[in-house]
Amino acid sequence: MTDKEKVILGIDPGTNLLGFGVVRVDAAGKPQFVDMGVVDLRKIDSPYDKLELIHEKVGALCDLHRPDDMAIESPFYGKNAQVIFKLGRAQGAAMIAGLDRGVKIYEYAPRKAKMAICGNGAASKEQVCLIVQRTLGIKIANKYLDATDALALAMCHFYQLSSPLAATQQTSSWERFVASNPERIKK
Repeated sequence: MTDKEKVILGIDPGTNLLGFGVVRVDAAGKPQFVDMGVVDLRKIDSPYDKLELIHEKVGALCDLHRPDDMAIESPFYGKNAQVIFKLGRAQGAAMIAGLDRGVKIYEYAPRKAKMAICGNGAASKEQVCLIVQRTLGIKIANKYLDATDALALAMCHFYQLSSPLAATQQTSSWERFVASNPERIKK
């Protein structure tokens, strides 16, 4: 692969359904669809068995597609605090599978991915699916809405990398503040 070529694995973590999507950026810097799917965990009772399967399946995807980067959805707080803990565990299991294989991990908030794809942070799964289909030139069945969210995460990461502002967006706001204001830091 050249410096511009890159494989991005998008993961929409979940303890019932985990979506994945793989995008390859060619030498010309154009994203191309590679793979997508859903890991159905609903028939598994033990939360620990679910985490083990997430780790195994994401590891197998990494072995198969050899991604350079993983774009994963960060957990978000909803009505039930237990949900964020479960999602965080699922996210962690997927992240460790990638890290074990040298994959760089990048987190994106759901609203950021939707904004990058649809221009609307509150877009529905159906809207995300429609735009992903048009952007990548593919047809996706409605049963793969979790996978289209994962493809949207991969595309969000692609847009982040290809942005002329990407170099300034790679660091946290605290890192930028410290770099821009060294005189304000007490030693």
